[in-house]
Amino acid sequence: MMSRLRPAVVSAFVLQCVVVTMNANLGAQTAPPTGEQLLMLQTPTGGIAGSLIVPKSSTPIPLAVIIPGSGPTDRNGNSVLIPGANNSLKLLAEGLAAHGIASLRYDKRGVGASAASSVNEFDMRFTNSADDAAAWVDRIRRDPRFSTITIVGHSEGSLVGMLAAPKSATDAFVSISGAGRSADKIIREQLAKQLPPDLLRYTNRALDTLLVGHRVDSVPPPLMALLRPSAQGYLISWIKIDPQAEIAKLQMPVLIVQGTLDAQVPESDAKLLAAAQPKAKLIVVDGMNHVLKKTATDQQSQAKSYSDPTLPVPPELIDGISAFIKTVPRRK
Repeated sequence: MMSRLRPAVVSAFVLQCVVVTMNANLGAQTAPPTGEQLLMLQTPTGGIAGSLIVPKSSTPIPLAVIIPGSGPTDRNGNSVLIPGANNSLKLLAEGLAAHGIASLRYDKRGVGASAASSVNEFDMRFTNSADDAAAWVDRIRRDPRFSTITIVGHSEGSLVGMLAAPKSATDAFVSISGAGRSADKIIREQLAKQLPPDLLRYTNRALDTLLVGHRVDSVPPPLMALLRPSAQGYLISWIKIDPQAEIAKLQMPVLIVQGTLDAQVPESDAKLLAAAQPKAKLIVVDGMNHVLKKTATDQQSQAKSYSDPTLPVPPELIDGISAFIKTVPRRK
């Protein structure tokens, strides 16, 4: 299964590096679906567009800030690198709304309707994404319609959320399909299955150099997409972050959710996160893959689910996250 999906799906962590400069030209702004309010977070480099869903209520209700995954993934969970749409995060938001939970989801900087907010690749750092998420939380905290705010990070958005939660007015944190190992370990593991020995040796040496904060030169052409000079500052800032160390720092309720059919992030990563944060609750959804869909285990069904918006997200996912969010107390 993994060999069929790897070019567009399994190597999502590698693709995050590949598409850093591409993001500024991806997508156009579209009108929000019925029932959604379009918001814009103004930043010095441009606006970051988001969609707010607020169920009717006469009293303040919980809100989830949903952070998308790696690469050019938009607020709905869709990527221009994969044909079609799965709408996983849109379906998640709608499911939460049915349980009386509001949500804000947004196009990351440089993606979709946030394309104008892109910054020069030389200046990009992983922590920029966490700063944007924290800014959304602090903005929405001023809205009296909401009682608590829970960050819900999917895939790479899990690590972004771990960094954003302590620096913002966040009450709780949910990780969905979040990696439990640093990015350099995952890159090494993925490329070990794809590169010839000479390029793999160079990549491992380069990652060792980047880990201590130094740049590399004379990058072989086949590795330029990953290790090009303009992206190395971003890589240095990203690979030094240990998800286990970050989740262990969180002084708030934590929920970890993982699917058993995830071809990108194995169940063992969720267990690493849970071990690092013993107070966290762990929910394993049987049969759920990385785009939050239940499918058969065969290659064709797995691949199709990444582009099928008609497949629902599992009720267990919605029920589990909703029940957790409703128990979250507001931080003093």
